[in-house]
Amino acid sequence: MAPPSELLDLNKDTGVCARILELLESEGARFRLLHHAPEGRTDVASRLRGHPLNQAAKCIVVRVKITKRSSRYVLAVVPGDRLVDLKGIRLLYGGKDASFAQRDTAEELAGAVCGSITPFSFHPDLEAVVDPELLRQKEIFFNAARLDLSVALYSEDFVSITRPHIAAIAMSAADALR
Repeated sequence: MAPPSELLDLNKDTGVCARILELLESEGARFRLLHHAPEGRTDVASRLRGHPLNQAAKCIVVRVKITKRSSRYVLAVVPGDRLVDLKGIRLLYGGKDASFAQRDTAEELAGAVCGSITPFSFHPDLEAVVDPELLRQKEIFFNAARLDLSVALYSEDFVSITRPHIAAIAMSAADALR
């Protein structure tokens, strides 16, 4: 695979994108970069990248209300064909409530605009939790903190590099209706 410096203008990519690519290279990860039209919707981005929706890492920042005055933030990473189980996340963290984080908070914590949030957390106040169903895929796909660039990464390399908290935090659309 070509190093990012040959594929990207690293002067343009000084944030989370560059940090992820440098990390993947330094750890010897098996990954590919995929350029595509700017897109942040998981289903459309998956079609542009040419892979099944269940291989997409859908990344959503969730706010878990622990007490009346304290909250914590979680980077929920689920397969692209599933939904984030807010009740499951609330129970996992012993919270009183769980909801999607405000857009500006999510973008600040993740270091990327919504639609390009990655499954990597570099912020001390944002813990990544990954649903095990996603990790059953040999390779996962996600936007690289940019809407026009994605990464295809071997799941086992993702786990060995990030050492995420792994827990069942996804549900099907049918489960959401119950």
